[in-house]
Amino acid sequence: MRRALSDSDGSMLFAMQVSTMLFVALAMSMAVAHALELPGKLRLRMEAYLAVQTIYDPGFTVGGIIEPLSGVATLALFFLSRSTDTDSWLLLVAFAALLVMHLVFWFVTRPVNKFWLKTFQAYQLGERFFDGGQAAGPVPRGGLDAREWKSMRDRWEASHLVRAMLSLIAFLALSVAVVRG
Repeated sequence: MRRALSDSDGSMLFAMQVSTMLFVALAMSMAVAHALELPGKLRLRMEAYLAVQTIYDPGFTVGGIIEPLSGVATLALFFLSRSTDTDSWLLLVAFAALLVMHLVFWFVTRPVNKFWLKTFQAYQLGERFFDGGQAAGPVPRGGLDAREWKSMRDRWEASHLVRAMLSLIAFLALSVAVVRG
């Protein structure tokens, strides 16, 4: 049975639903943007591909803050919604998808980003981000031969396809939970 919400509780829940959907939609838009580039980027030769990789800083670095915010907001919405008839399990599915999406970034995408940008003078925020900490996976040192480059490219591109799918799952689960709630 649905608990009656006071006007202020209902307004707070509604504001949280809207802001969470916005955060998840923004996180999804960046992941999907990378996935949509795939066909064109696969046609690039190594030099052009590596040059293109530098365009993502600072925009995607600054925009990347939305990912952890979307996870935190989804989890907060879960706790706010538990006492209503909202399909809370869908919020947990959305949170899990966002969490795995974020983990894929740190353990698959970021080590490749770090390698791509090691000779690139990043903007201050991007430089701090990409220089901080150790790479969380194996990345080749020195120059790349064609086979190593294709392996790194395929790893980066595949990680973004996975992230796009996870973000879509998160957005759909969140949307259904909010609409049905």
